[in-house]
Amino acid sequence: MEDYTGFMAGSPFEPYIESLRQQLEEQDPVFLIGVIVALAVVVITFFLKYFLTSKTVRTSVLLVGLCDSGKTLLFSRLLSGKFKRTQTSITDSSAPYKAKNDRGSTWTLIDLPGHDSLRPQYLEKFKSAARAIVFVVDSAIFQKEVRDVAEFLYVLLTDAVITRNAPALVVACNKQDITMAKSAKLIQQQLEKELNTLRVTRSAVLSSQDGSVGGSMYLGKKGKDFEFSQLPMKVEFAECSARGSKGEDGDADMEMLEKALAKL
Repeated sequence: MEDYTGFMAGSPFEPYIESLRQQLEEQDPVFLIGVIVALAVVVITFFLKYFLTSKTVRTSVLLVGLCDSGKTLLFSRLLSGKFKRTQTSITDSSAPYKAKNDRGSTWTLIDLPGHDSLRPQYLEKFKSAARAIVFVVDSAIFQKEVRDVAEFLYVLLTDAVITRNAPALVVACNKQDITMAKSAKLIQQQLEKELNTLRVTRSAVLSSQDGSVGGSMYLGKKGKDFEFSQLPMKVEFAECSARGSKGEDGDADMEMLEKALAKL
């Protein structure tokens, strides 16, 4: 204490510190308690709003993809394990999904319409609640759809809300039961090349100082060819078959996808 007092004696801040000490001593204890309580309320409110909310509200797993990629059948298989004849979705469907892990985690599985005229409004509706996004790809005709798949992925991965929240991304390479289906590795490589090309063609639009405009963010790292490893979220590619190799009467092949969802 003597060392501290001696130090303060020669400090230019001594008059201010002494004045502050006197003011605190002169204050009514009830007033001081009120100030402390008010500060505590502010801190707790900040904690609840920015920490707890961001961690607990996002409990949805969104199934997205182009039309006829097999999302709705995948939705049915994940929930009940049963085959179900489906048709093109024009609205969303949701149900509780219990992950196959020791924690018994339960998420809200939501199947979003795949038609390009409906995708934006449903993505806007649910993106803030997404803990994970399962992007379903038709592996059998991927070569024909690679451009469309990449364009949809580009919209997702440059969305400001999705970039900030960084939900896990699982690319479900569906219809692996079909002979000509592309592997998950090949699909990843071709998507990286296509997304890199898209980024170049659209980069002129991203002209603001922080690399964003109109709610869009720059994809990947500047000066480097795009790779999924550059994204702020965890990305996993999983091969699956909602129909299964034995058709309607057999089981689906969803082990890789279910393992990915179990990690959420």
